[in-house]
Amino acid sequence: MTSTPTRSGLSRTETLVDQLRRGIVGGVLVPGQKLPSESQLVTEHGVSRTVVREAILRLQTEGLVHTKRGSGSYVLTPPSEHDAGSPVPRAAPTNSVAGRMDLIDYRVAIESEAAALAAARRSEALAEGVRRAERAFSVSAGAPDPGGPAALLRLDFAFHRSVAEASGSALLLQALDALGPAMIAMPRERLVDAESQGPGGDGSGADGAGPAVDGPARAEPSAAGRRATVVAAEHAAVAAAVVAGDAPGAAAAMRTHLRNSARRFREESTGR
Repeated sequence: MTSTPTRSGLSRTETLVDQLRRGIVGGVLVPGQKLPSESQLVTEHGVSRTVVREAILRLQTEGLVHTKRGSGSYVLTPPSEHDAGSPVPRAAPTNSVAGRMDLIDYRVAIESEAAALAAARRSEALAEGVRRAERAFSVSAGAPDPGGPAALLRLDFAFHRSVAEASGSALLLQALDALGPAMIAMPRERLVDAESQGPGGDGSGADGAGPAVDGPARAEPSAAGRRATVVAAEHAAVAAAVVAGDAPGAAAAMRTHLRNSARRFREESTGR
């Protein structure tokens, strides 16, 4: 048994929370990954079950984990700009439906303009970057095993970031970097379902793709694959307009994609 050393001034619960938080924010524990069981945490850290339960509850409050009864606790996407030694900022992207809708409104405002600028200021090198990012997402979304929600989420963010980079605006790119992959909507139920499917399941997930984002909750793998294909097509429309130098078309395609993502997230989260 490896006892968790108590940091000066911290209780055993706070020390365990701090260690798990650092693992999540630092990428040791990735989105969708199941945390060790309560018994394992007790044994590994030399603490009581009460300490473990309090620590998990604290991480739930911070929006870093989600616990499903009878299944376990799963890692959620942490904010990108986050000091591993401090709690998650209140201003970080939230996992509530209202908070996500507000975030998507913000994204529509900045990403539609970023797409328009990327097309208007078209650079061959940066346009090629958008094209590559779009293709990478499309290939992964169409694969039999897309690598789980975390992998597809990273590719989704990489595509959106490539558009912001192609805009030529350092501030627009900075805005997306400040949000990081956490800006990609990921209902908690999808993470749990994707984990329960195992390595061979269709655990795709992104800004409206497989079991990490859009469509009816707990959908069948075939439905998840269809959603991923739809999102890939929306990305392709944005990329095509950017490459063609069509500023109004690029803005419209990005706006349509994000509004569709909002609709899918709302349906996923509320059933309406």
